[in-house]
Amino acid sequence: MCNYTNAFNHLKKDIIMNSLIKKIGDQISIKDRKESDLALAISLLIIEQQVSFKAAITIKKRFRKLIEKKTHIQILNINDNDLQSIGISFKKVEYIKNIYRYFLKSKFDFFKEKESLVIKELTAIKGVGNWTAEMFLIFILFKQNIFSKGDLALINSIKINYKINNLDNKKLDTIVEKWSPYKTTACLLLWKSIEENKFADFE
Repeated sequence: MCNYTNAFNHLKKDIIMNSLIKKIGDQISIKDRKESDLALAISLLIIEQQVSFKAAITIKKRFRKLIEKKTHIQILNINDNDLQSIGISFKKVEYIKNIYRYFLKSKFDFFKEKESLVIKELTAIKGVGNWTAEMFLIFILFKQNIFSKGDLALINSIKINYKINNLDNKKLDTIVEKWSPYKTTACLLLWKSIEENKFADFE
């Protein structure tokens, strides 16, 4: 179990975060998507894009089974139709293969480089966008201060929890910057809030 004590102590200054910590603080985990094979980690994030939570779980299980004990080269040699048959779209098949090709030759050290350089490196791979790179920073590299503006669940959770219908960029930045340097923990709370349908009480 991760220790969120420092993050919680900081985030409690925000009354909405304080309420969420009391309600669901003991339920969050950053280790859900922990994966030592970085090519697989990013491929699983690609699979998650634009599909329901339930569908993503099913497709990810099928993908893991299909590539079990295969090398990166063997995975690249899997017929595209076989990958599509487990629920991966044609475009995503292409993107996943781009990722495996990249890791065959890459010497980039994701664990040592700055976050901005990690995002730049990943988004240079066709099919990997900012959201995927940000999720990689959170769930694979365990970076503490990441917020993804492109994550609809996070934006919806902020709108509901902070009771803001018209959430423009300025309002969003004002809220999010208060969470620094623990934006990641705030994200975990916001995601869990939506998932469990448990929202903050104004005090």
